[in-house]
Amino acid sequence: MLELMQTRQVKEWMATQMKAAPTATQTEAGEMSALSELVGHARRHVEMVSDAAMELPGEVESASDIVEREVAPTGWVLITTKVIALFLTGAVVELLFRLVVPKPRIRRTDDEVVTVAHHATANLLYRIVPAIVFSMATLVPLLAFNWPPVTRSMAIAIAIALVVARFTIAFGRLLVALATLPRADGERQISRAQALFWFRRCALFVIYFAFGWAAIQLMVPLGFSEGARYFVAYILGIGLFAIAVEAVWSRPVEEGQHRSIGVSWGLTLYFALLWILWVSGFNLLLWLGIYAVLLPRALSVATLAVRSLHQAEAGFLAGRRIATVLLDRGVRALIITAAAFWFGRMIGLVADRMAAGETMIDRLARGAIGGIVILLAADLLWHLARAYINGKLDDSRIEGAMTDEERASRARLQTLLPIFRNILAVVIAVIAVLMVLSGLGVQIGPLIAGAGVVGVAVGFGAQTIVKDVISGMFYLWDDAFRVGEYIESGSHKGVVEAFSLRSVRLRHHRGPLTTVPFGELGAVKNLNRDWTIDKITLNVTYDTDLVKAKKVIKQIGQQLLDNPDYCPHIIETLKMKGVEQFGEFAIVIRLAMMTKPGEQFVIRRNALAMIRNAFKENGIEFAVPTVQVSSEGHEAEAHAAAARHLSQRPSSDEPAV
Repeated sequence: MLELMQTRQVKEWMATQMKAAPTATQTEAGEMSALSELVGHARRHVEMVSDAAMELPGEVESASDIVEREVAPTGWVLITTKVIALFLTGAVVELLFRLVVPKPRIRRTDDEVVTVAHHATANLLYRIVPAIVFSMATLVPLLAFNWPPVTRSMAIAIAIALVVARFTIAFGRLLVALATLPRADGERQISRAQALFWFRRCALFVIYFAFGWAAIQLMVPLGFSEGARYFVAYILGIGLFAIAVEAVWSRPVEEGQHRSIGVSWGLTLYFALLWILWVSGFNLLLWLGIYAVLLPRALSVATLAVRSLHQAEAGFLAGRRIATVLLDRGVRALIITAAAFWFGRMIGLVADRMAAGETMIDRLARGAIGGIVILLAADLLWHLARAYINGKLDDSRIEGAMTDEERASRARLQTLLPIFRNILAVVIAVIAVLMVLSGLGVQIGPLIAGAGVVGVAVGFGAQTIVKDVISGMFYLWDDAFRVGEYIESGSHKGVVEAFSLRSVRLRHHRGPLTTVPFGELGAVKNLNRDWTIDKITLNVTYDTDLVKAKKVIKQIGQQLLDNPDYCPHIIETLKMKGVEQFGEFAIVIRLAMMTKPGEQFVIRRNALAMIRNAFKENGIEFAVPTVQVSSEGHEAEAHAAAARHLSQRPSSDEPAV
């Protein structure tokens, strides 16, 4: 046994076993202590901030010494003058600009109507251009003066805060103007009082945050520790918390409604929880909580502004569907993309690390960011395609067609475009999902192969559905029927109202709606294509002048052509074809006319009324069945029988005996 344990193979095996055991133990311990690590991180962060708070007076003295050494060569007067110039230059130059350049006026011609869109354009110029002038003027003192190193950092932070504050006010007022644009009916989606309330609170929040950020950035060159900067930031954060709570408790409500106390307390506790997460150092949970409140509101405000501009009477986007969708979904995509990148930055995911890193976290972060971009691009592409297709459907309504060719073309568009829209949605969704999965590291090759196998299995198991879909494709390919046409197929008939991938909906002329799968249609009789011939049969007496009757019917056909309501629908007017047959009591004559499909019923009714009146005026009688009674030597009985027969018949203008 001792000799065996001294061999090289046994020693290597024993060494391997001894190394493997501690590794497994360490892994289990690491998994068990994940929560403890988070708690420890929060404890260390709080301890760092609390220790920095105790040392803050000493750091303030050190910062004062740095400032004294910085200001000593030039003096406090000069530095104060430069800082005051930095604060006031932008405002003074903007005021001069407004005095020199008048407020934009709306110019119009005599026949042009001034709409809210004109005011929105003037408001855009009036709000944004002065903000740009303010920003450029604020940079002048920053570049013109010779700032000492520490003071230069302070000046840069102040300039950034001033520019952010000015553009916040400009864009906020612009959003208020756009969101409160009245619709075509004069109503507003949000009242101006509510819009101004939220604008003021949001602007105050952003401006307070900007200058607080500037103060924290100023502490870096002054030598403050990281814990001290965190401590000051948390103290300033109480002001942000106060602004948010005041907005919640004093928010305006619709007339006749009451402010919910439960919602107000819930939001107050939620904001307090966010502040506690911030102080504890849980940045991931903090930003998730901030995005849960801020991101939906930002998206809703952007959508509200775009839709208000679109729904405004004669607005810039009133007749521009593609521009409206591009602006709406584009703004949403920019907001979500910026929020995703900012979230990654806040939780410590740097862009270059995500692009080059090969760890699991880097790959997941890279795939998540790429997936968000792909889904946003797919969403934008789908809404653009849907807006274009819906626009084509609205512009190609059958009711507005002027000619038969145009009506047929519009009917075909109304039939095919909805199906193409559904197919396009499925294609975009499938491609987007596959690209997202590929970005996350999932092998999509096996998924595609598996989908093919599943598709074959589903095809065998659902042959009826496959038959319906394929039959529908060939019906549409053959242009057998279109939306709005009347068709008959077996026991089914009605007007085609809509399609799906596997069925057609038929509206019967009495009202019922029937959904028929394409596989059950079979042979289809289309009653709305090209033309239709309507035949009329009349019975006239044997003594009728047929030549005269033909002339009378020809005159009626000309009168139908002279009628502006019937003439556009008549292809060949009413005419007499001749004698159809000799009946037992009448000569049967045949009339015919060719009209557009669906119009023959109204024209036929009017033609029959005209024939009845014309025949009466020209002495042409319609033949009706008669009863002739005769008896040799019994004339009295015959007259009595005839009288009884006449008394049993309904009264008429010209009875025949």
